[in-house]
Amino acid sequence: MKAVHFGAGNIGRGFVGLLLHEGGYELVFSDVAAPLVDAINAASSYTVHEVGEGGTDKTVTGFRAINSATDTQALIDEIATADVVTTAVGPTVLRFVAPHILAGLALRDPRRAPLQVMACENAIGATDQLREEIVTLAGAAWDALSAHVVFANTAVDRIVPAQPAGAGVDVTVEPFYEWAIERRPFGDAPPHIPGAHFVDDLAPYIERKLFTVNTGHAATAYFGAQEGAEKISDALADAGVAARVARALEETSALLVAKHGLDPAELADYRATILRRFANPELPDTVGRVGRQPLRKLSRHERFVGPAAEAAERGLAVDGLLAAIAAALRFDDPSDEQSAELQRRLRDEDAESLTASVTGLEPGHPLFAAVAAAVAARRSELTA
Repeated sequence: MKAVHFGAGNIGRGFVGLLLHEGGYELVFSDVAAPLVDAINAASSYTVHEVGEGGTDKTVTGFRAINSATDTQALIDEIATADVVTTAVGPTVLRFVAPHILAGLALRDPRRAPLQVMACENAIGATDQLREEIVTLAGAAWDALSAHVVFANTAVDRIVPAQPAGAGVDVTVEPFYEWAIERRPFGDAPPHIPGAHFVDDLAPYIERKLFTVNTGHAATAYFGAQEGAEKISDALADAGVAARVARALEETSALLVAKHGLDPAELADYRATILRRFANPELPDTVGRVGRQPLRKLSRHERFVGPAAEAAERGLAVDGLLAAIAAALRFDDPSDEQSAELQRRLRDEDAESLTASVTGLEPGHPLFAAVAAAVAARRSELTA
């Protein structure tokens, strides 16, 4: 069996690639970073270091890497004969992955089993997004190609922090992980991925993860930045920060109960597990790294505005999420392009226009006025 994985970074090697290796797949990494590709090809193995309670070291072998920017045909040939294709590149990069997959499908022997494609991204419906890109590119040829590929959405969760200097292609991760995959697209032939679990309805898993892990992680960063914390674990050691994060997550859990019928007690246990993970002092994750790109994180379907908007539409409490949004507006890191742009726009644009353009909320939405007030408050601080 062979798997082609787009994105040979820390998530690709330390999570998706590791589980594919444990499932018996030969691994072909695809990346555009030439030094990383060269380093992977120079190594016969790499180690995934799990740090924290219950962590172990795991060795990955049987891999190689292709530079998709300079060796496109080799990548297409690998896809044509692969069993599985996965991605961990970021949702905005999927459109650049799509042409390679389409070209590989065009060369695929029709006698082979369908190619199984899964986008492992921090986004709702990422595989659907990738499929749409491929279908659009294929045009009239799609009808003939569609029988040779299946697409399944996934929900992935593992904290992989910035790596220590000199680690090479080894990866440091937390022991916890979750990889939930739609069962139905595969019929009776799901991929063999030990540690992954296949579910009939993925939406609750995706939103539970995004609205707890992603919301909580970013909230910890933004609240921690206000208190001058350097590491995520330091931020959660502050009782005030921990309480504000917990409040925001209680609100997202209330939404998950109302929307998906999830069990409140199980969600409480899940929140507690997540906060313990964030507080792991052996994960050298920084407030700056987790808080970067605040414009994206404040967008309409992301970790703050997404759940807060749905909660407000249902008349549920959103004060904790609004506090996190206000903290995100105060995240001022000149080294992060989006942070610098956000602070500039807060100075230059009026509160209502900025709220609409950044969050995607309509002025008549029940959340709009509260977010606009937070924007106006931050703007007053900057222009006083």
